[in-house]
Amino acid sequence: MDCKKILSENGNFIDKNTSLKVFENLPKDEDIYDLADFYKLFSDSTRLKILIALEDEELCVSDLATILDMGQSAISHQLRVLKQGRLVKNRRDGKVIYYQLDDDHIKEIISSGLDHIRE
Repeated sequence: MDCKKILSENGNFIDKNTSLKVFENLPKDEDIYDLADFYKLFSDSTRLKILIALEDEELCVSDLATILDMGQSAISHQLRVLKQGRLVKNRRDGKVIYYQLDDDHIKEIISSGLDHIRE
């Protein structure tokens, strides 16, 4: 392996080949910003509780409010944020709106996070 070290503009020595490879594999800045915003949606404990409650069941606002012992307006606000972030979707049945996770990726992200903190 040819490990050619060069002096970078900031005065550090770098391996040009490795640095170029890593740089080329970095996502676009716009994707990084979107990913950071995506993870911010998981930074609120109430939103996490809602997402976990919706892992296996479709629930309405009043169900979630009862399960989480919270007011319906607080639940509705967080559901609106989660829906805007495409973490949950809804369907209407008469006057009642039911919420569920947008897809299985959300469940996997939460499960991986819980596995990590429990290790």
